[in-house]
Amino acid sequence: MTANGPDTTTDAVLDWSRSHVAELLGVAPERIDPTVDFDSLGIDSALAVSLLTEIEDRYDVELPPEELFANPTLAAVARFVHEHAGQPATSA
Repeated sequence: MTANGPDTTTDAVLDWSRSHVAELLGVAPERIDPTVDFDSLGIDSALAVSLLTEIEDRYDVELPPEELFANPTLAAVARFVHEHAGQPATSA
């Protein structure tokens, strides 16, 4: 955590998201390969939406579902969060 919120470096987001997904799947974080697509990890649409919601709440980054499913790896999600952290949310 930084004084202004959670660390949004790619590595920090990746570490958090691996731990979060591991908890959802009931496995050790080390078993989560961040370069493997969600389907191969066993992340279904319900878990993906849960991840999206947690990311938006934790990092205050709007992560559109299309982006999540266009690049369905934790590495891609971490890069997206890092690149968009601190930007004002767009209104729908």
